[in-house]
Parts: sequence; C-alpha cells; structure tokens
Amino acid sequence: MIQKLHWTLDGIPWHKLRREYVADSEELFYLVTSASFVETASDLYARNLVQHFADDHEVSSWLECFWEPEELQHGRALREYVRHAWPDFDWETQYARFFEDNSAVCKPEFLLPKRSLELASRCVVEMGTASYYTSLHRASAEPVLMELTRHIFEDEVGHYKYFYKYFRHYRATESPSRAQVLGALWRRLKLIEQEDGYIVLKHIHCTRHPDQTYGKAIYKDAMARCRKLAAKHFPYRMSANMFLKPMEMAPIVRRVVQPFVQGMARLVIS
Repeated sequence: MIQKLHWTLDGIPWHKLRREYVADSEELFYLVTSASFVETASDLYARNLVQHFADDHEVSSWLECFWEPEELQHGRALREYVRHAWPDFDWETQYARFFEDNSAVCKPEFLLPKRSLELASRCVVEMGTASYYTSLHRASAEPVLMELTRHIFEDEVGHYKYFYKYFRHYRATESPSRAQVLGALWRRLKLIEQEDGYIVLKHIHCTRHPDQTYGKAIYKDAMARCRKLAAKHFPYRMSANMFLKPMEMAPIVRRVVQPFVQGMARLVIS
C-alpha cells in the first residue's frame, strides 16, 4: 500500500511566494531547477533499485511504497516552485530533453552487484540531498522556498536512515571491507559530480544563454558560482557524519577522521 504523505503540495502557501527574493539569482535558479529535474526522474532510480532487491520484500516494498512516492512529490513541488518563481522557463520541454539524456546513464547494470555496497552508495546520495536542501534552506530568505526545502530535507534524512538500516543488514551477510565501502561511497560522489550534475545543468543553462555552446568550461564556471553561494550555508559537520557512518569506525578513529572529512568538504564546496 502506498503511504499517506505527511505533507502535500496543497499545504504549501504558494500565494506567499516572494518572487523578488529569487527571480534575479541565476545560482538559485540553477540549484532549484536542477533539483526539480533530478527528483522528478527518481522513478528511473526507483525502478532499478526495486529490480535489484526484487527478492527482498521488505526493501522493495519500502522503495515502492515510501521512498519513490516521496521523491516524486519532491519533484512535483520543486517544479511548481520553478513555475511560480521563474514563469518564463519552459520546464516541460527542457525536462523532456534532460530525461532522454539521463535515461542513458541510469540503467540497472550501473548498480553495484553487492547489495551492501549499493546501499552504502545510496547513503551518500541521501547525504548529498540532505546537505543540498539544508544549504538551499539557509541561502534564501524566500519563505516558500524555506518551507519547501525544510520538508524535503526531513524526508531525505528519513530516507538515509532506512538505506543505512538496510546497509547494515546486508553488511552482516556480505561482509564488505571498509576499503570496499569507501570505494562505493567515493564512486557515487564522483558520479554525482561528473554525470548527474553535468547533464542536468546542460538543459537548464541553454535557456538562459542560448548563444553559448555548453561544455565543461561553462559547467565548471556555473558550478563554481553555485558552490560559492552554497559554501556559506553548507552543513559540513552533518555531511561528514552521514558520509562516515557506513564506514563503521571506532569512535576514537572517527573523532580523528571527521575534521579531515569536513576540511575536504570545505575545499570542494568553496
């Protein structure tokens, strides 16, 4: 049975949206619209994961009945926000183009064969989204965006907890080494940067700058500007905690490693 969502689009006070707070910020436009595309396409990821865990009723049921409906609601809500904040943006056309490109890199064969490692990589994704929406929440004083990103952040933290729970279950039977877990975490981080971000920005940037030929230089420049905005508001400690948790380090080791991870995150984001 599909769960009853604990918040809905009807409960968002769209009439209170202060467009003047965000309309002229190209960085916020990129960040919010990118998120709306990725979240809307989450049924691709969900279908692949459900297939990957088809013989595990608990995991596949949670993915189908809880995770996917919440992710899709995030997409609908963010799309609605984009329509209010940047009404000239042709969301449907650009999303269709993004979806075509994204489908080519979102296939079941790209999932890690060891389920424990795939679940660890999903923890990284949820860490990234929780940090992303925290940064958005703090970066703008626009009241509707603040409320919306708070709802989504809370959902993403909940998702992380479930993926971590299922990771621990499969770790007990598959016994991946810490090196393997770290490899899975790092691989997912690089995919987010190299594929997911590059593809989604391609179909958003061209609407603002149709005279420019999109490529790596433009992508790096746009991302640098977005990172500069996010760097002031990024939850470094929370992000480091969520990244390290699947490593199952001894407390004393974790206390030593965590500041290093936070420092690396600051270097990457800033």
